[in-house]
Amino acid sequence: MSHCVVAAAEAILDKEVRVLDRGFVRLIDYMGSDKRIVQAARVSYGGGTRTLRQDAGLIDYLLRNEHTSPFEQVVLTFHAKMPIFVARQWVRHRSARLNEISGRYSIMPDEFYFPAPGDIAEQSEDNKQGRLAEPMELPRAEAVREAIRRVHESSYGGYKELLNAKTARELARIVLPLSLYTEWYWQIDLHNLFHFLKLRLDEHAQREIREYAKVIREMGAKVCPLAFKSFDKHILGGLRFSNEELRGLRKMLRGEQHGLEGKEGERLEAKIGGSEAPES
Repeated sequence: MSHCVVAAAEAILDKEVRVLDRGFVRLIDYMGSDKRIVQAARVSYGGGTRTLRQDAGLIDYLLRNEHTSPFEQVVLTFHAKMPIFVARQWVRHRSARLNEISGRYSIMPDEFYFPAPGDIAEQSEDNKQGRLAEPMELPRAEAVREAIRRVHESSYGGYKELLNAKTARELARIVLPLSLYTEWYWQIDLHNLFHFLKLRLDEHAQREIREYAKVIREMGAKVCPLAFKSFDKHILGGLRFSNEELRGLRKMLRGEQHGLEGKEGERLEAKIGGSEAPES
């Protein structure tokens, strides 16, 4: 296999894209491309020159039928800076490799995520994990922001006080809140990146991590445009049905009631209505 160089990806290497108020994402390296996916898929029987249309068709077939190993041949490395609460959601995707800045070695800078007024909302009553779509009225939102600002100043002031008293950095850092920014190098193969993006681009994911996922999706599409076209088609815009749900769906197509009761019926109706909650 030859080394894969993608002009569109080369053009964005090491270029910082800002996310939130102080964060960013940079694509710093990649290995493989759409070409590597099809090379890996065809290695068992060999393959000569193929047209772009044939390559696109093969990639689409592989993704649609969940032949995942060829996608694992593509690896992307990102440098990202995000609030700690975003990082803790992000790191739940364990099929990746990362190196994070350490507060045991480094003095953490005075950098906190400070949400805009339009991003501040009340707790949702029907979604225990999320906020309402409608933001608070501006005076209430500004009061929340002022409370957040006071906490930032107090916690970082306490952190500096501990450091000035020659307290070990690994102890002084424990007073810092989840809004503090951290950063890391994050390396992941394309198959697992697709799983990350499926969950973190979903409308039920927290808005802040969705903003990072959007940027990563755009960067990944520079490396493998054909694979991401199939991802958008089959994974991001697709649905998975259980055996019971498929039987119910067939009945509905015949003009009958789906026959599913309780939660099973609710889940099928939610999927058809486009409001299915994501997997955790």
